[in-house]
Amino acid sequence: MPQLRYRSRSYRRTFKKTPGGKTVLHYKKKKPSKHVCASCGKLLHGVPRGRPYQIKKLSKTKKRPTRPYGGQLCSECSRRVFKEEARS
Repeated sequence: MPQLRYRSRSYRRTFKKTPGGKTVLHYKKKKPSKHVCASCGKLLHGVPRGRPYQIKKLSKTKKRPTRPYGGQLCSECSRRVFKEEARS
């Protein structure tokens, strides 16, 4: 019987084969949802999805795009914002 914390479906179950030939269950936390644009809700490209301990290991340039509003707005919405700033 698995421990109580592993009985919920918040953990992903993967079957692993041990060197001894037995098949055992390994429990992994699920991946977080994909990042979306703050204004239009479209999926953001170049922003990895992972648990915080995995994201912490990445360099700053791999965490999000380097342009202004990178990681918050998609390229189309950020382009619109740049144009509005330039016009005002």
